[in-house]
Amino acid sequence: RACVTEATDGMVVHTDTLRVKELRQDNLAAILANHPHACLTCAQREGCSREPCSANVPVEERCCYKFGNCELQKVAEYIGIKADTPRWIPTNIPILDQDPLYIRNYNLCIGCNRCVRICQDVRGVGALGFVYVDGEVTVGSIGPTLEDSGCKFCGACVEVCPTGALTDKDQFSAEEREATLLPCTNACPAGIDVPRYVRLIAEGRPTEALAVIMEKVPFPGVLGRVCTRPCEAACRRRQINEAVSIRALKRFASDSNDGSWKQNSKKAPTSGKKVAIIGSGPAGLTAAYYLAKAGHSVTVFEALPEAGGMLRVGIPAYRLPREVLMSEIEEIKSVGVEIKLNSKVDSTASLLRDGYDAVFVGVGAHRGIKMGIEGEDSRGVIEGIQILREVNLGGEVELGNKVGVIGGGNVAIDAARTALRLGAKEVMIAYRRTRTEMPAGEEEIAEALNEGIKVEFLAAPSRVASKDGHLELECMRMELGEPDASGRRRPMPISGSEFSLEFDSVITAIGQEADLPEEFGLELNKGKTILVNAESLTTQKAGVFAGGDAVSGPASVIEAIAAGRKAAAAIDRYLGGSGEIDEKLVPGDKADPWIGRDEEFACWKRVEMSSLDPKERLGNFAEVELGLEEKAAVSEAKRCLNCNLRLQISPITLPPKEWLELNAQNVATVPEIEGVFQLLNAEKEITHIKGTANLRQGLEEYLDASGATIGEGRYFGYEEDPMYTARESELIQQFLQKYGRMPSGGDELDDLFD
Repeated sequence: RACVTEATDGMVVHTDTLRVKELRQDNLAAILANHPHACLTCAQREGCSREPCSANVPVEERCCYKFGNCELQKVAEYIGIKADTPRWIPTNIPILDQDPLYIRNYNLCIGCNRCVRICQDVRGVGALGFVYVDGEVTVGSIGPTLEDSGCKFCGACVEVCPTGALTDKDQFSAEEREATLLPCTNACPAGIDVPRYVRLIAEGRPTEALAVIMEKVPFPGVLGRVCTRPCEAACRRRQINEAVSIRALKRFASDSNDGSWKQNSKKAPTSGKKVAIIGSGPAGLTAAYYLAKAGHSVTVFEALPEAGGMLRVGIPAYRLPREVLMSEIEEIKSVGVEIKLNSKVDSTASLLRDGYDAVFVGVGAHRGIKMGIEGEDSRGVIEGIQILREVNLGGEVELGNKVGVIGGGNVAIDAARTALRLGAKEVMIAYRRTRTEMPAGEEEIAEALNEGIKVEFLAAPSRVASKDGHLELECMRMELGEPDASGRRRPMPISGSEFSLEFDSVITAIGQEADLPEEFGLELNKGKTILVNAESLTTQKAGVFAGGDAVSGPASVIEAIAAGRKAAAAIDRYLGGSGEIDEKLVPGDKADPWIGRDEEFACWKRVEMSSLDPKERLGNFAEVELGLEEKAAVSEAKRCLNCNLRLQISPITLPPKEWLELNAQNVATVPEIEGVFQLLNAEKEITHIKGTANLRQGLEEYLDASGATIGEGRYFGYEEDPMYTARESELIQQFLQKYGRMPSGGDELDDLFD
């Protein structure tokens, strides 16, 4: 009658009377009559993994994988299960596991209707409701599948389900929860809040979306064009049809830049510290940006005549227009970063002697790796990274009509597409594996093929020879064997399969490495990368830090930016700062939980960015991808599953655990009978589990004469149990299973398991 009884002054409400407890148990029994509960009543349930079952309970009658972390289980443990609760008879309802992301097992449904209410009343989707099955009303999707029902796969129903009726296909622990539910942000090396900026674009707020991006990176326009998109590879929408075009949306936000993102940007007071950055690539400039904003005086030394490192000389303008890059470099300079061009540094020690308090080495990986075959030094053989550098700096490059490219990475693809734009009539790439194993971005490979570039797969060069003014590239056919260290299948030569290809020039692009002067005096790994502490990016030389491709080897732009962020935080701490480099450029706002109904949501296709016609690309370096119009960007952003909304749902309030403060007054209320008590420290971590013939006396041993605690115990709980030794063992086993160790206090526990 609680829900219909009017509260009045002076009313006393009792929630723990015998009658209330009996009513609760009656209600619970009615639920458990239609739900598996053999594990809940098993005497050996504590610490049990369910498989194998020592009691030989049939698999279908056991609890689900949520056992131990189940809300219904917690309620049952708090209320108590009546001894006459009937055994559950399996209902054998088919388990629905063909939908994306979730499994629906209505054998475990208790009819609480939470899923229906949150889907209809909180989300406004209405994919779940009350449906007729075999003449009975039950909970389910309003269509045959979740897609047919208009489900938006937000996960709210799974979040509120108190049993295993609705579960994620990908199971995860509490520690893995956020990383699993927000895989896009978790996959981003820089930790950009992807769901938030995508939502802001969907709401027609692109400049605020840009501000969210700028909270983590100073290169939104660059990343909007050349990021390798690890976020999209992790996007949960992929399990429905296609990932959200996150990179394209980042570019749209960047293209919408009106400068308003700077309104809340701040710069710390001058620290009096000086930092030298060697190299103006993405790692170096990112570190410089955040260190300058932290109040330090930052000077960047660049050996080339243009700033940007690989962004400037390693990526063709048709992918990354110069004006986009230079605009973002100017923004970095505007916070006080000084960039000295044509300034090669030969020694880190000299910079420290010149008064710099710290040095960051971010020189990239600009030196091409040799193939190690006969004739590779012949006239007409040139490294791909060298061609890109010369073209990007305005040099004249003559390649002839027929160009061969060796390699399968982005540099190889970029060099091949550049050769076409320089006037080559025919360009062929020789790659020793298949297209599946090519490390280049799939979209770059597709564009190369679209432009007419040919690829000779399973072909490895063995010799280059000059012949009648041309180059003869001798190759061998390959077949794929077992996977190598990279996870790709190892190419194996096929005996007697030699063949030759004729070219005017051959471009080699099989990898790069850092070009480090010996005078730097830095320890190197076997791969000729700088050896650093993985957490602090410190080298063996005091005050010298390193990051980016010079440490990792050739990697992605976003990984280099993440390294620059990490270095900036570490250097700031080294110089006496807090290491906090994050900014809050957009005031915090909670996303609207109402996402509304869209009948065909699951079928919405990915919006593809328009691009320059292949015929219009020849003879120039005009940008190929043309960006998204506002309508297209908003439509694409609305394809997002809003996975972050699930994290906004308030945690379930579980039945209380009655931990009492360990003091004389509370211990005096404990009965002098058999049982088990547990002691907890100030952080409410269990330190002791002990069975005793007298609970009160056992607890009094942890109090001194004045009633104050002895040792680290601050709280306690107890259970009355005449079989206290067995119960003690059960609780210890449960603790071991959960934490993988014994409770920290009391050597007597160790004796039990010696």
